[in-house]
Amino acid sequence: MREKMFAEAIAEAMMGEMAKDPNIFIAGEDVSWGGSFGMYLTVKKDYADRLIDTPITETAIAGLGLGSALVGLRPILEFNFNDFMLVAFDEIANQIAKFSYMNGGQVKLPIVLLAEYGITGGAAAQHSQSLESLFCHIPGLKVVIPSNPADAKGLMTAAIRDDSPVVFMQSLSTLAVKGDTPEGDYVVPLGKSAVAREGKDVTIVSWGNILHNSLKAAEILASEGISAEVVDVRTLVPFDREGILESIAKTHKLVIAHEAVKQGGFGAEIAAVVAEYGMDLLDAPIARLGAPFCPVPFSPPLEAEYKVSPDKIVAAVKSLF
Repeated sequence: MREKMFAEAIAEAMMGEMAKDPNIFIAGEDVSWGGSFGMYLTVKKDYADRLIDTPITETAIAGLGLGSALVGLRPILEFNFNDFMLVAFDEIANQIAKFSYMNGGQVKLPIVLLAEYGITGGAAAQHSQSLESLFCHIPGLKVVIPSNPADAKGLMTAAIRDDSPVVFMQSLSTLAVKGDTPEGDYVVPLGKSAVAREGKDVTIVSWGNILHNSLKAAEILASEGISAEVVDVRTLVPFDREGILESIAKTHKLVIAHEAVKQGGFGAEIAAVVAEYGMDLLDAPIARLGAPFCPVPFSPPLEAEYKVSPDKIVAAVKSLF
């Protein structure tokens, strides 16, 4: 297996599918010269004619995706920061998400809505948000957040092949992360979590960038005699309820950690599902970790305090014992 950067793995998935299907194209701001984060530099070598630059208008990008999907194309829409997707929220939530349902399922909408999320260092309140829970609340959308290059490739392949609209979110902090990545055709099915680290004393559930902080926390806990199992959600919608409950049945304790604001974050949905279907599995209260209920600060010291760090996850786990 080869080592690839996260962004390279996603580009590899795109090119693999574009080679098979001439109906796939990528549209967004500056994609023709490689994109804001350089993810399309390799794509443009072979598929420059299918990289479509758009004006700086997210509403038009979403509308282009909807219209092109309705006539049989399979668009991948690059929104850059997920913060900007709010400009197109009417098209995404009221049109793209609902169009197939309102037409009795006769219409397929194979659209990938790609956006970067999270804190990268001084990007401040309008370029650092983690807004996945907004999209998880909209029926008709699938929501995917990989944490490593292999999953990024496999989940992007699955998202492109899916006939429903998929919101594919990637942490800005993970784009340069390197990891073993399978060659050739590789698919990770939507709706399946993965155990990133085996453990027996407590389950830590996370996704995206904070999954890496959860693994660091598990290392610290192991040195202190606590065996933490780390579960990577990977797909928030559809959500792998059985996979989470299976881990809790073994550990009987649950900590949920994510980069988004704690209030109304997707961690609350996970906690509710566990309380509804697995309350008898727990021997301690569920602990949730997320950002404070305020905008992301620009100040480096405040931004550092705002983040869900490995030390905060360690403290949450210890509070259960």
